[in-house]
Amino acid sequence: MNETCNCSVRRVTLGGLLVNLSLCAIKFIAGTLGHSRAVVADAVHSLSDLTTDIAVLAGSTVWEKPPDARHPYGHRRIETMVALFVGGMLALAGLGLGGNAVAAFRAPSSQAPGAIAFFAAMISILSKELLYRWTLNCGKCVGSIALEANARHHRSDALSSIPTALAVAASHLGPSWLILDSVGAIVVSLFILYSAWKIMWPGMMELTDFAAPANVQNRIREIAEAIPGVHEVHNIRTRYVAARLQIDLHVLVDPTMTVARGHDIASEVRNNLIEQGPDVFDVIVHLEPYDPTHSKRSDP
Repeated sequence: MNETCNCSVRRVTLGGLLVNLSLCAIKFIAGTLGHSRAVVADAVHSLSDLTTDIAVLAGSTVWEKPPDARHPYGHRRIETMVALFVGGMLALAGLGLGGNAVAAFRAPSSQAPGAIAFFAAMISILSKELLYRWTLNCGKCVGSIALEANARHHRSDALSSIPTALAVAASHLGPSWLILDSVGAIVVSLFILYSAWKIMWPGMMELTDFAAPANVQNRIREIAEAIPGVHEVHNIRTRYVAARLQIDLHVLVDPTMTVARGHDIASEVRNNLIEQGPDVFDVIVHLEPYDPTHSKRSDP
């Protein structure tokens, strides 16, 4: 987390919840009065945003707690679970809206959507894009993958409202174009499903203890081996916990040095990796005696 950051997960998410609640009501009323399936579908998308806002608000009270006896590594996995929940709810919303839009082809509307539906879609595009930028900036500032996932959820709502607005506008060209309203609803569902995948994939990789890429591990090695007294580093193991790295590595030092000196080197390795490393939150250092005749540099 950036020490100069003054963002609050709860404040940003609460702001998003109020915006989504307003948009959900506006789009549902406008879509119903304006006879637009696409805008009603967009309202359901905003309703799913409300659900995820509540999940982030509730989850943040848990994952921000410090480590305790039952959770010595902290509670950051809760944040990953919330992000997966956000993605899952988004996927369900996309599948449901897509199914309804496909079914609508069997009973197409004979009435063109009203102007109120178009203006509701335009309001959604502008407000959700602003909400996306605010939420994403704060998510990066505090280092929260759940907040960043919620930001992408907001962006999917903004993007999905674009084909909605175009479909509503094009349906006024003539009776043969009325089907575009249902097409717009299908496009909305595809946007939603893509956003769900983008949110869920990193979380699924994290739960499988997916390692950091090679360039990140090379950076870890460079930082550790730059410390005086460190001859080599090997057996670097990494895993992500809520988008931050937990590192386990072996450091080879002079076998004749004192335990106190070895402890100082291990502490310096840990501190430097946390301060200079790529979003590192915890490091476990194992000391080993260095033998120049049996280099382990080629070890993983």
